[in-house]
Amino acid sequence: MNSRLAAPVQTIPTAVRPRKKARPRVKETTEAKGGAQENLKKRQPEKNLKDLGLPVRRLAKPVAVAKAIPQPSLIIPLPESGQTPFATVSPTGLHRRYVAWESEVMERRMEMLIFGHAGTRVLVFPTRRGRFYEYEDGGLVEALRPRIERGELQLFCVDGIDGESVYNRSIPPQQRIMNHVQYEQHILHEVLPYSERVNVNSVLVAHGASLGAWHAMNIALRHPHLFQRVVSLSGRYDLTASMPPDFHDLFDGYYDQTIYYNTPLHFLPRMSDPELLEKLQRLEITLVIGEQDPFLANNRDMGHVLANAGIRHSLHLWSGRAHRFARWREMVPQFV
Repeated sequence: MNSRLAAPVQTIPTAVRPRKKARPRVKETTEAKGGAQENLKKRQPEKNLKDLGLPVRRLAKPVAVAKAIPQPSLIIPLPESGQTPFATVSPTGLHRRYVAWESEVMERRMEMLIFGHAGTRVLVFPTRRGRFYEYEDGGLVEALRPRIERGELQLFCVDGIDGESVYNRSIPPQQRIMNHVQYEQHILHEVLPYSERVNVNSVLVAHGASLGAWHAMNIALRHPHLFQRVVSLSGRYDLTASMPPDFHDLFDGYYDQTIYYNTPLHFLPRMSDPELLEKLQRLEITLVIGEQDPFLANNRDMGHVLANAGIRHSLHLWSGRAHRFARWREMVPQFV
């Protein structure tokens, strides 16, 4: 138990909704596989993605953008009934949709890729400093292609801002965590409502690898009424812990209540509210970690905390370090 923890927690507060602004202008487009929007040229993927076995994407000529039909009740409008959706379908039947909009919460353009036409909704977070197209580029969409084409899964691959939040050493640590909270509000109030309009399936899975696993675990444990499952691969669940020589406290020794409420290994052991515990106990959580991964002890600690809270979970060990896309491609068909 971290010695800095305060009194036992009863509830996990949700951050205040951002002030309302003018309705965002929305754009959707069709895109051939491997294509990219013009603004991607300004936001290249980080070179350290090569460490995970992921090639840096070569950007193609931007495609034309078509304006979606506005509907006042939606943040991201959908085509009207009977119209062709803004999506492409490969010859083998894989539905792929690119979505971009001016986010009210983030006050910037946000992007997402959607794969599939029906089935369980899977909210996919990228790895550290990854982008919304990373899951596809890493071959994980292809690994799940049979289930996606059968209408069993629909992936919502969101963009990440870790380089502006928890991995931004150029700003104070309290601002890093507040930037993350703003990002969570974007997921809760823009991405998830949109996914519900795209797909009426009530089952929602939070999923990610590496730092994306922390995102998935954190949001599901903070908002358990929204999710049914969590699938976390090679995750780290305490960003304040140092694991030399490669991984250090992302907040440089700073600690406050917001960090506490975004650290599953800190807030979950002190959870005592019966109603909230009941919601947490409805979750089904899957942890997968390499036997030589530096986060192995962190995952075992997470397993113990989940067990003590009565939350259904399983911990699976993979051979070697297994902290690369090539190994995650082996895992996702079995666990997602």
